[in-house]
Amino acid sequence: MKRAFGTVFVAVFMYVMGLTMPATAQQDDVVWVQIEAQPSLGSARDRARVYEARLPDVNGFSLGNGWYGIALGPYSRPDADRVLGVYRAEGAIPRDSYIAFPTSFREQFWPEGENSLTLGLATPPLDQIAATLETEPVVPLQRAPDETPNEARRSERDLSRQQRETLQIALKWAGYYDAAIDGSFGRGTRNSMSNWQLNNGYEPTGILTTLQRSDLKDQYNAVLKGMDLELIRDDAVGIEIQIPTGVVAFEKYDAPFAHYSPTGDVDARVLLISQAGDDNTLRGLYDIMQTLEIVPLVGPRERDKNSFRLIGEDAGMISQTEVRLEDGLIKGFTLTWPSGDEDRRRRVLGEMQKSFVRTDGVLSATASLDQEQRIDLLAGLEIRQPSVARSGFYVDSVGSVVTTDEVVQGCTRITLDDEYDAQLVASDAELGVAVVRPNDPLAPLGIAMFTDQSPRLQSEVALGGYSFGGVLGAPTVTFGKLSDIRGLRGEDNVKRLSMSPLPSDAGGPVLDDNGRLLGMLLPAPENGQNLPNDVSFARDGASIRTMLDGSGFGVETAAAGSQMAAEDLRALSASMTVLVSCWE
Repeated sequence: MKRAFGTVFVAVFMYVMGLTMPATAQQDDVVWVQIEAQPSLGSARDRARVYEARLPDVNGFSLGNGWYGIALGPYSRPDADRVLGVYRAEGAIPRDSYIAFPTSFREQFWPEGENSLTLGLATPPLDQIAATLETEPVVPLQRAPDETPNEARRSERDLSRQQRETLQIALKWAGYYDAAIDGSFGRGTRNSMSNWQLNNGYEPTGILTTLQRSDLKDQYNAVLKGMDLELIRDDAVGIEIQIPTGVVAFEKYDAPFAHYSPTGDVDARVLLISQAGDDNTLRGLYDIMQTLEIVPLVGPRERDKNSFRLIGEDAGMISQTEVRLEDGLIKGFTLTWPSGDEDRRRRVLGEMQKSFVRTDGVLSATASLDQEQRIDLLAGLEIRQPSVARSGFYVDSVGSVVTTDEVVQGCTRITLDDEYDAQLVASDAELGVAVVRPNDPLAPLGIAMFTDQSPRLQSEVALGGYSFGGVLGAPTVTFGKLSDIRGLRGEDNVKRLSMSPLPSDAGGPVLDDNGRLLGMLLPAPENGQNLPNDVSFARDGASIRTMLDGSGFGVETAAAGSQMAAEDLRALSASMTVLVSCWE
């Protein structure tokens, strides 16, 4: 929408002539007339300054992703429709200006220091325009000769059903049509055409001429300017599809993906997906895709025997993946797009969906094996990592887990062993203990056995934990000593340990030398104390059991036993220890 500004004088003659606009589907909304977008703040300020010298109600807003928009308003929908139609007809604003909603805008940069998003509606300067018209009559807009209504109706008969539906889609996008997209030009469609004609300086006949249909489609496609949609045929993956080559370009093959990566300010990405396989392969791809950073956790998931669709959204992006299995070949695509740019995303996605064609060929499973290899990469894409990973331990036969409450704060999703979804069911911030339960029951190999006996000072203890946040794929065991049955300040529900655990070990079970639960490892204190490296603390088992009893959990108590060998302690600890992860 980067165009030179047209005429200096703009006359809103509709107000003076007393024309009344027909109602539209969104007439009561607070809206804006977006007239231009620039890729830098400096150029946007320069353009806003030019517009402000000639037009009222000029504002500038960040659009996100490095783009800045200039808009007139805020107006009621009827006022915005009038302003848009007349200003475009007079050449005062670009022809591809359009009605925009407040959700499109972020921080205001023009006028400086103002926040027009929180102000009331602006009123177009009717008195000033009327006075101007008395001395400078409006020169009617001169248009090229066009079809008569009868000629327009005859040319309309040659339209295919798809072309008719496209016009209804464009009218709906512009806010003039709110009925079904059926290709039937009934009264609702005719009224919307008439309203659009009136707002765009045409005689409101309700029958669009060839020129007017072209104008409407140009407006509809204006949002795609700069996207440079191009039909590409990638024989290596066996896919033909339209992609926005103005913002992405081919980067590499890394089976099963062809990567088309961002080239500029719009942080968009396209993946073409291609591999041989069956329904088991498809299910595996479905699971794997959801571990990638490009598929945010929040959003609908749909899967059947032969296809799946994944939609994920977070504060930074919206991602949509569509994949289908046919004749032993799995093919599809992923489009990721910045959040807050929904108009363009929907249009680009729609064009990709309509144009997608499977062609001969499938991406080789060995494509680009020379690419960088890291355990946090999959086919060149970042694997999603949890925001926090800690340890925990099973306390009952259905897989309920005790862990530190530090790991469950502010989570969108909680998982056990990176595989099983779980829910927070109880927590005690004072104790620093939380209980999570798997969504589907599990059958743990081992569960913690509580004890009523007091531990012996300086006895050996074993800590089970995921010391490296799950990188090793299995828990480790750290041995140490029980230094004191109380905390440094005499707390009787804390045990002091002599061992050097890592941060991810917090929440893990601390067992005495008989294999009974002594307590749960607490995170390192954050009170500024500079303690020796081998000083750690555990919440004692009695406090945890009291909390569990109060929350309706039944726990098992072990009878007195004999001292266990180190290997047996290691195996017992590993059987009950679980990785607890928090995902945002």
